[in-house]
Amino acid sequence: MISFLDLKKINEPYETAFQEKLKKVLENGWYILGKEVETFEKAFAVYCQSKYCIGVGNGFDALVLIFKGYIELGKLKKGDEVIVPANTYIASILAILQADLVPVFVEPKLETYNINPDLIEEKITSKTKAILPVHLYGQLAEIDKINEIAEKFNLIVVEDCAQSHGAIHNSQFTIHNSRAYSFYPGKNLGCLGDGGAITTNDSELAKVLFSLRNYGSEKKYYNEHIGINSRLDELQAGFLNLKLINLDADNQIRRAIAKRYLTEIKNDKIILPFWDFSNNHVFHLFVVRTENREDLQNYLTKNNIQTVIHYPIPPHKQKAFSEWNNLSFPITEKIHNEVLSLPMSPVLTETEVNFIIEILNKY
Repeated sequence: MISFLDLKKINEPYETAFQEKLKKVLENGWYILGKEVETFEKAFAVYCQSKYCIGVGNGFDALVLIFKGYIELGKLKKGDEVIVPANTYIASILAILQADLVPVFVEPKLETYNINPDLIEEKITSKTKAILPVHLYGQLAEIDKINEIAEKFNLIVVEDCAQSHGAIHNSQFTIHNSRAYSFYPGKNLGCLGDGGAITTNDSELAKVLFSLRNYGSEKKYYNEHIGINSRLDELQAGFLNLKLINLDADNQIRRAIAKRYLTEIKNDKIILPFWDFSNNHVFHLFVVRTENREDLQNYLTKNNIQTVIHYPIPPHKQKAFSEWNNLSFPITEKIHNEVLSLPMSPVLTETEVNFIIEILNKY
């Protein structure tokens, strides 16, 4: 069986280095917010071309803390509306709700699966204070257009980068957007547990975030804010320090596989994703669409190819959100009914890629 994502194989080359890192952390005797976290925060800030990086417990907390940080600074208040793509993973929406803000759904583009900037303005009201674009599946949303709208209406932009580590965009804007990252094991940069980070160029926000992640305390036992406990673990930061070095090379392998899928899969029953072959996509996932998903998935399983659905149920149709169940988002619903993710990782072999392409072309 060709695994959808072989995490054991991805982490195998680091095994010895991981053991040494564990030994080093044990010898240091400092397990929370120590040198490894500090080193990673500096390195990841440089990598993302940001002034500040704040390591937190996971990608969800990264989003929640950004919103809470803006509330502390008086730039947002409870009940404010946040525009968000209707087809995102549920965590983006839960984070808005967790900060006592109100999500407002906007349809994506069918080709890119990312929020459609042309539909944003019609959803803006006097209560709209922020936009949360999600760089879904590893492809950057149309961030220049989004920033332009944000500037026009004086809105905050918070980018959900949980799936887009290393995607490159040469913006015409001086970016003041805050970005939330996840280092869940399956991400392009994944640790061996939960982990997350926030990057920002806003010194005021960064100061508040460093405090909020640690009970609202800048100095031990002195609490300026009502914070939470969400700190990037020292050991996970150590693992991330080892893996960050290879992130660009791993992303290039993903792009090379994606290029082969896009140019060599030729089957009218399979709709391939859009990509302009720039570095704006890191192919966290390679997502195709088909009208009879169950049939295609069963066919691939029979041929020993593992696939996953990202995601089977749109947020507004989830049982947890019963108050939104009657809403209609046709493009979002079409996407959730048709998408199927093919194997994609830097450890897929040429033989495996050849086989996947051959089997799909025979479907």
